Amino acid sequence: MTVKTILAGKSADVITIEPTATLADAIKLLGQHRIGAVVVTGADRRLIGILSERDIVRTLGEQGAAALQAPVSESMTRKVVTCAETETISEIMERMTAGKFRHVPVIDQGRLVGIVSIGDVVKSRLQEMERESDALRDYIRTA
Repeated sequence: MTVKTILAGKSADVITIEPTATLADAIKLLGQHRIGAVVVTGADRRLIGILSERDIVRTLGEQGAAALQAPVSESMTRKVVTCAETETISEIMERMTAGKFRHVPVIDQGRLVGIVSIGDVVKSRLQEMERESDALRDYIRTA
């Protein structure tokens, strides 16, 4: 199963924010959409960073409440690990586990086309395991 399969079952909309927005704006956006990370984009939906709950907690811990008025660009992760639609779920799961992050933007020809969360990956893997289990049961019944 590939990343493209996961994206096919999700909304095509990816929640993004500009780097000049405040950290308070980003927190409000995360809460409104009930998500754990927002992609930071510049011109032409080009990815320039990602802001996760972990980034926000780290910044607030270091700077206190004053950080809420600072731009997102000061707190975001700039070195973003991305993937392509053609990559397998296993590859993405391995990368997320090794890097200890939960969101991977999907890029096609330099542009943001989606985002995959650890929840998406686990859900698709469980569905795949269930299909395999059903196939084995059917095989055993007919053998």
